[in-house]
Amino acid sequence: MKHRFISKRYWNLVPTAMSESGCRINQYEDIINLSLGDPDLNTDERIIDGAMKDAKLGHTHYTDFFGDPELREEILKYFKEDFDLNFEDDEVMVTTSGCHAMWLVLEAILDDGDEVIIHEPYFTPYPQQIELARGKPITLETYEDEEFQINVDRLEKLITNRTKAVIINTPNNPTGVCFSRKTMEDIAEVAIKHDLIVIADDIYTSFSYAEPFIPMVSLPGMKERTITIGSFSKNFVMTGWRIGYVMAPEYLIETIKNINENNVFTAPSVSQRAAIYALRLRKDICPPIIEEYKKRMMYAYERVCRIPNMSCLPPKGSIYLFVNIKNTGLSSEEVCDKLLKEAHILALPGNAFGKCGEGYIRLALTVNIDKLKEAFDRIEN
Repeated sequence: MKHRFISKRYWNLVPTAMSESGCRINQYEDIINLSLGDPDLNTDERIIDGAMKDAKLGHTHYTDFFGDPELREEILKYFKEDFDLNFEDDEVMVTTSGCHAMWLVLEAILDDGDEVIIHEPYFTPYPQQIELARGKPITLETYEDEEFQINVDRLEKLITNRTKAVIINTPNNPTGVCFSRKTMEDIAEVAIKHDLIVIADDIYTSFSYAEPFIPMVSLPGMKERTITIGSFSKNFVMTGWRIGYVMAPEYLIETIKNINENNVFTAPSVSQRAAIYALRLRKDICPPIIEEYKKRMMYAYERVCRIPNMSCLPPKGSIYLFVNIKNTGLSSEEVCDKLLKEAHILALPGNAFGKCGEGYIRLALTVNIDKLKEAFDRIEN
């Protein structure tokens, strides 16, 4: 919106497809919402009870600027126990969500005009997050016939003297792809060769169905040049608690902490207490969540394969299906409009995730199988 009282850098800012979907949710009484990645499952009661108990005991104040010491300790234990990775206390900071963590990281590392490579299709906010930090997003297209893996030859051709970082997201939103070990090792080799930072947006680590999740920071030579962003939103169905963290070398964490003092000061204390219980109970809480989403993914995949003019890759990870609708002869937005008006299904058009997302729609499997059956019956009809 252009207005003399609004900063000129926001004059051309437009809402994302995700926020626009929120405006359409009440369009029909019987709508089935497959647009946003907000799980229908509620946060485990043990997490809620623990957080509420701690709130009553006085955990309602500012925390340490780096985050609640107990939570930071639990994050370090998690990386050690699950990935055999050792970090120091000054290499972790708690943030107000993974999205907030991403902005803090970009604000800390980018000079005006620095370039950040993002693989497309990408998580919708990435380009604007980079631009908010005065950087320049550079897109690297990936393709279904290559299983949406990053082609490192094409990656290397995008690197210039202004390239500062590469953002990777695996398991991926929106495609559901999990990068292979070879892909990860190839990216690491390019990052080391060109002295780049890799920002690993590790939001769906629990949802790697085909093989165990591989942290970029675990690869040889990558700890000193990897910034890991974590979140409790998806792994623990805690989207509304808005809690995440950053793992990075000490000098970066110190810088991010100093930036955050002038932003939101500290992450919410009660949410941090909830995150402590989430990590302590993860081996009890996470497996049923993972199994539920795996069932949904396989059911939805089987249904997609039976519907004419729709197809997708076998599910590998995340909680999304990226459905190819090119044979319909319609655009992504036309298909989504048709689904909304004729089937009362709310989905996101693939071009919301970059140009090469055209010809696809993203389905977030955030409703139970009974609802999914109803949704796919409507789509099939």
